[in-house]
Amino acid sequence: MKRVLIILSFFFFLSANFAYAYWIWTPKTGRWINPKYAVKANPNEQLEFAKSLLDNKNYEKAKTEFEKLIRHFGRSKEAAEAQFFIGVCLEKLNKPYEAFKAYDKVIKKYPFSERTQEIVEKEYMIADKLFKTQRSKVLEAVAGRDYNVVEILRAVVNNAPYGKYAPIAQYKIGLFYKSIGMYPESKEEFEKVINEYPLSEWVKAAKYQIALSDAQSSLKPNYDQSSTKSALKEFEEFVKVYPEAELTTDAKKQMQDLKNIEAESNFNIAKFYEKQKKIEPAKIYYKHIIADYPNSVWASWAMEKLEALEKKK
Repeated sequence: MKRVLIILSFFFFLSANFAYAYWIWTPKTGRWINPKYAVKANPNEQLEFAKSLLDNKNYEKAKTEFEKLIRHFGRSKEAAEAQFFIGVCLEKLNKPYEAFKAYDKVIKKYPFSERTQEIVEKEYMIADKLFKTQRSKVLEAVAGRDYNVVEILRAVVNNAPYGKYAPIAQYKIGLFYKSIGMYPESKEEFEKVINEYPLSEWVKAAKYQIALSDAQSSLKPNYDQSSTKSALKEFEEFVKVYPEAELTTDAKKQMQDLKNIEAESNFNIAKFYEKQKKIEPAKIYYKHIIADYPNSVWASWAMEKLEALEKKK
């Protein structure tokens, strides 16, 4: 029995020392406190302590200390600062989307913060970084789905709709959708640039991208050439409004390509009528190609077809 008591006393001694290694008695509070979870006496001290960890590149620990501040002093002005610096820590930890969510929380939860403009700029920079990486990947285009980059760009627009980053953020939403083949969605976003920021330097580029979106939608010579006609109209308007623009030369090339697509579409319709033994409608389409698309390869082929039909007659 005596041996058992000695063993129990030994384990009690060890456990007590183990506990005291993690818990400290504070006469001020009259409680045992674990330093790991302890917070400084006031929010300013806690903020400065957390910032010192951030300055020393101890990002995980700094983030934990900023979170403590919010937990214990949630109503203080320092809480907004702590939330901002959580975003900074997450950026340093290479977690851009999580950093965006942390920054955006400042604007939503602490509207009195003086860092709004700085946050919008940081959000745009995060979106721009994601934009450059995400659009280079093959993404599944699902209508109505917001990818991370689009979500962040929309936040930039919504958080500062009249700020300097709003027009370019709106433009890049359209550009991102266009890059993954969502042409109707991209066109809608580019139109917002024109309608909501008519004096912006991005209006010209948006008009050009609208024409390109329509052009991309009409790459195949289908019987329905409404997208091709719409694209031609957009390019013609662009060249008319911006005759000296650097993009005008490319716009003219795009117009020629679209006219070739139209000519091919008409050629296919003519061939369809010819196979159906409807010679007169076929001849009308071949003549239309020769008259309206004289510089295309389809004009010479239409001439050959027309001559062959005349000989058969």
